[in-house]
Amino acid sequence: MNLFITPLRNRNSILLLSLLLGVVWGKGAQWTEWTALPALAVVMTLSTLGVSGRAFRSFRGLVLPALAGIGMNYLILGSFLLGLNLVMIHEASLWVGFVLIAAVPPAVAVIPFTYFLNGDSHLSLLGMMGAYLAALVLMPTIMLGLIGPGFVSSGKLITIMLELILVPVIISRILLWAGVSSHIDRIKGPITNWSFFLVSYTIVGLNRELILGQPFFLLPVAIIAVASTFLLGWGIEAVGKLFHLPSEKVISLVLLGTLKNYGLAGGLALALFGKTTSVPATVSSVFMIIYIIWLEFKARRGHSAGSQGA
Repeated sequence: MNLFITPLRNRNSILLLSLLLGVVWGKGAQWTEWTALPALAVVMTLSTLGVSGRAFRSFRGLVLPALAGIGMNYLILGSFLLGLNLVMIHEASLWVGFVLIAAVPPAVAVIPFTYFLNGDSHLSLLGMMGAYLAALVLMPTIMLGLIGPGFVSSGKLITIMLELILVPVIISRILLWAGVSSHIDRIKGPITNWSFFLVSYTIVGLNRELILGQPFFLLPVAIIAVASTFLLGWGIEAVGKLFHLPSEKVISLVLLGTLKNYGLAGGLALALFGKTTSVPATVSSVFMIIYIIWLEFKARRGHSAGSQGA
């Protein structure tokens, strides 16, 4: 029995199962689509429980992480995506899809994966909040400048901020003040893992036909997705080590500098342009999951090596 139960408790196994199930049986995603946003909100609430209230008391402590989030996600990752898009993508709908990805703020997954990888929760949370606030200006500016007028949805962005950032943070503060967070710690892991299962299964399942039906069409998209995660992440990590930054801060900077809100980008693509324009967001979502699994594997391997060396 343990042979079947143990993989269902492992985070990587659960994420891989979501990818496999989404490809094999995507029809169920039509039923789980409505659960994606609430699941992400639950993940955000549980993940921000680990952020002390002291993080919000210092003005300097708020500004520097916020600027770091804006710089990593827009200046570094956004510019990287737009540069590769200009060089590699020649199909108009795919080009617009990558512009949308560059324009949106970081993935909500930055916070929980910071927790999983033992990163700096303070830096990740405030960095992401700073990037979301900046997105109110940067997102319409990028879309207007590169795509043209008439495609800006500030209302949708504000809704995402409220539902996935502000409300979970407020609820987590209430749970901390009420003293019940310690009772949640025992079930926080399983709830977070299976919430991510719902989200990743839904993303892959809804786009199953695109993933399986057009492999060569997707090749340049996949190359950019790999470069903007694995390659760019390696570069950020190398620079962080060069400047002797603490490992937990490097982890947070890597996540802020490699993960975009592909769900928001895909939703905007479908609403404003069509299914083909959502392909970059869909493919990038799949590679984001693979990249996160790789980061955790690498972190565990490094921890193992460090323990043996000690």
